[in-house]
Amino acid sequence: MGNPRAFLDIPRKEAGYRPIHDRIHDFGEVEQTLNSNDRRLQASRCMDCGVPFCHWACPLGNKPPEWNDALYNGDWRKAYELLTATNDFPEFTGRICPALCEKACVLNRMSHEPTTNREDECAIIEHAFEEDYVKAAQPERNGKRVLVVGAGPAGLVAATRLNRMGYEVVVYEARENAGGLLRYGIPNFKLNKAIIDRRLRLLQQEGIVFEYNKKVDIEKLPEGFDAYVIATGTPTARDLSAPGRELKGVYFALELLSQQNRVLAGMEFSKDELINAKGKDVLVIGGGDTGSDCIGTAHRQGCKSVTQIEIMPKPVEGPEDPRNPWPAWPRTLKTTSSHEEGCTRRWNINTLEFQGKGGKLTGVKVQQIDWKPNPEGGRPLMVAAGKPEVIKADMVLLAMGFIKPEQPKVAANVFFAGDAASGASLVVRAMASGRDVAEKVDNYLIK
Repeated sequence: MGNPRAFLDIPRKEAGYRPIHDRIHDFGEVEQTLNSNDRRLQASRCMDCGVPFCHWACPLGNKPPEWNDALYNGDWRKAYELLTATNDFPEFTGRICPALCEKACVLNRMSHEPTTNREDECAIIEHAFEEDYVKAAQPERNGKRVLVVGAGPAGLVAATRLNRMGYEVVVYEARENAGGLLRYGIPNFKLNKAIIDRRLRLLQQEGIVFEYNKKVDIEKLPEGFDAYVIATGTPTARDLSAPGRELKGVYFALELLSQQNRVLAGMEFSKDELINAKGKDVLVIGGGDTGSDCIGTAHRQGCKSVTQIEIMPKPVEGPEDPRNPWPAWPRTLKTTSSHEEGCTRRWNINTLEFQGKGGKLTGVKVQQIDWKPNPEGGRPLMVAAGKPEVIKADMVLLAMGFIKPEQPKVAANVFFAGDAASGASLVVRAMASGRDVAEKVDNYLIK
């Protein structure tokens, strides 16, 4: 510890967001940055705990005490080397990770002011790019080839690790560019796509070959490779089979989010294809991060209003959840930058029917519900708790998660990674899975 009293004398200071009146008019990143002096002071707050729960909580096994100490001491290169020893793409997690390490931080238990690990790691990697610390590796080839199917976070990490082990790596991606949900699901106001492009240029310099618009049948994989990594994510969104689902104006969340990101990338859509919330009353069904991203996107498109409903009860308000105590992740009420921009939020709401006129959506019939214990155990029972009502809506966005894909029987040299293996989860968990699968592939091929 460079300053053993820092956690007592220096309060937590976050970079914060751009002002609402400014940020809702563009898709630029909403999060600001601290100057280097304040960032080093924040890093000094890390206590180098005897039992560092941050290590345990991070799926990647990141070591914040080590790189925070290097950052505080001004050794940015060492901080970068320590950070990237466990995290292949800190520029992604430093922007969009929910920071499991911070919720497990001992300072979070003491004062609910954990070390700013997520912001610190983003600052470290951005400084590394600015100072040209980040170099393309040129590994010695071992003569074996691996095909990675899917260029999302899991596939990119697996490709990176295998490439640096010496394998010739080819990545097939079904879409027109790499990144998976980083590119097509997460709005630019959270992750500017130039950040992804910067990393892709490095991976290509390292020898990874990317082939786009390549759809692959997992049960009929192309020949010519010694091993295969399947990192195709969870492509099937959970639907809502209520009457009126076919009305124009009801969309999956990713239909809006992916199209908006493509528009920002220069792609054009016809009037009939365009999904836009301008001047509309928008209803988001689903209370997670994807729903939040829909809210922020709808505001930037010029919506009239946004309402978000969730079928589950309202989470606990406050920093702690008695049902999920420290150091585990607290399931408490989360208010995002998008929520701050304006949104009516409601919980325990069940969707009954989509209503419309002339084939177009006009409103959604919903009902307040309660959850009662199931006398037979298992999932609680949903019971009506109020009269049905209609929420006016010209657009509905379904953000209820994704269905875990079924894994067919495959040969011994085929490995599943990320959401394709576990079902929908966090980007940081997908990255950890990609790293673990790369090691499994290596162990298999060096037998």
